[in-house]
Parts: sequence; C-alpha cells; structure tokens
Amino acid sequence: MLDHVSVGVNDLDRAARFYESTLAALGLTKLVTRPATIGFGKAYPEFWINRRAGMAKIPPESGVHICLRARTTSDVDAFHAAALAAGGRSNGAPGLRPHDRVKYYAAFVIDLDGNRIEAVTFPGE
Repeated sequence: MLDHVSVGVNDLDRAARFYESTLAALGLTKLVTRPATIGFGKAYPEFWINRRAGMAKIPPESGVHICLRARTTSDVDAFHAAALAAGGRSNGAPGLRPHDRVKYYAAFVIDLDGNRIEAVTFPGE
C-alpha cells in the first residue's frame, strides 16, 4: 500500500550516519543523495530523511512511528543494536509480541531527532 516514507531530521549528515548503519541491518543502503534529502532502499528509495533545519525534537507523545519489515529475528536484533550503537535510544527491546490475531517479533528505537522507528518480522510466516 505504501511506496515510501520520509522523516524530518535536523542535521542531515548526522542522521545519514545513524541511518546508514541502522538500515543496513535490514538490507537498505543509501541510494540517492541530494542537498537536503537522502533516500535509502533495496531497489529504489523506500525510506527518506529530509533536512529540516531548526526542527524541534519530535515529542514522544506525537504518536507517530514507522515500521520497517525485517526478514528474520536476527535482522531485528541487528537493527536495534545498530541504532543504539549509532546514538539512538531503545523504545522497546527486541522480542516476541504475541497478540490475539498474530504474533510478531519487533524492536523499537528513537533516532537522534525523536523519530520512532520499528523493525518487525513474523516468525513462522
């Protein structure tokens, strides 16, 4: 249903370093670099970061988060570890999250600007 998503960042170079290592765990690489935006993806840019100079940190109560699909639980673990190593914060350690209709394995992080990003996979799918 979605083609791509974008998040605002205050410092494009700093955010690029964060996302290069974090998204690599999910198989995404930097594909497009422009003066105020960078696109990451596998075959085409699916995840964009856009410089918003002077942007205030995103408040935790914003309710917005973006979820990216991972192939395996190991990829989710690597995503979480890479985000923390790059200066992000955990917003939910990797783990199984059983619910009524589906069980999934996910990890949640907060990037350097307050964007909330999740990686998810569905074991046994």
